[in-house]
Amino acid sequence: MEIVVHNLKQAITITLFVFVMMMFIDYLNVLTKGSMNKAIRGNLFRQYVIASFLGATPGCLGAFMNVSFYVHGLLSFGAIVGGMIATSGDEAFVMLAMFPKEALLLFSILFILGIVSAFVVDKLLPLLRITPCEECRLSELHAQKECRCLHSREVIEHLKEMSLSRFLLLVFLIGALYCFVTGVLGPEGWNWKRVTFVAILSLANFIVLTVPDHYLEEHLWRHIAKKHLWRIFLWSFGALLVVEVGLKFWNLEPFIRAHLFWVLLIASLVAIIPESGPHLIFVTMFAKGLIPFSVLLASSIVQDGHGMLPLLSYTIKDSLLIKLFNFLIGLGIGFILYKIGL
Repeated sequence: MEIVVHNLKQAITITLFVFVMMMFIDYLNVLTKGSMNKAIRGNLFRQYVIASFLGATPGCLGAFMNVSFYVHGLLSFGAIVGGMIATSGDEAFVMLAMFPKEALLLFSILFILGIVSAFVVDKLLPLLRITPCEECRLSELHAQKECRCLHSREVIEHLKEMSLSRFLLLVFLIGALYCFVTGVLGPEGWNWKRVTFVAILSLANFIVLTVPDHYLEEHLWRHIAKKHLWRIFLWSFGALLVVEVGLKFWNLEPFIRAHLFWVLLIASLVAIIPESGPHLIFVTMFAKGLIPFSVLLASSIVQDGHGMLPLLSYTIKDSLLIKLFNFLIGLGIGFILYKIGL
């Protein structure tokens, strides 16, 4: 029972961090009013850098933007491959919560690999006689509605006529803030982690109080809270519990170390799944010291969270090609690092 409670608290902490960071990323994206659309236009190197940067941004939002740019002809095939290589999906937030220093190093490596891979893939396309995305440049970009925040009259109206979703989000976030202030969740003492959580949860409450109803309903409630929150919690809790139980009762560590190459191959194959969640097993294993950096890097190169799902609706062929390139690059780099002991 102690194992369940411990991992339950850790999963709740991770889920809260992921939820709040997803909220911040989405909030900033709307406030920029799509200015990235203008910046993306330019030469191929600029496409490589921007696509890889968006991919390296924690969460799936950067990958979704890359897909939007690609299907409108603003990115080359190599650039979208590089962007997906740099993408770690929602697991990026989990990694920041569990091992921030190593996570930042991983994101930097993925960003550089994304740029280099984009260049190489674009050079290989003519040799391989691949013609990408002929059928997927037909839809139109839609401007997002303006997110008018910090208007005092509107904030007062939000409080006077509070919607159920705003009320539930505030109860959830205020309750979480109370738990971190009192030490029920997170570190027992006041250190930088506890201060960080209190600060970001305070800012999250401020955002929920000030954003207009349309933004709150469409972005924060329907997309982030209802679609992502429960999945992140279940995958986090399940991964933590499986690894913890495996360490205590199944003698998991010697088995993994004795079959490390197969773990590398399985991690790369699992990463093909266009879903945020399965990758968390290997994130948790790395956090526990069970697998080396090479396995985590290979898995991160191949997987892209939910980032590939929108592209599947436009072109299955290109989606499969992107996954194939990412799998070969991820497994190849992971195998090289595994052989040299990293």
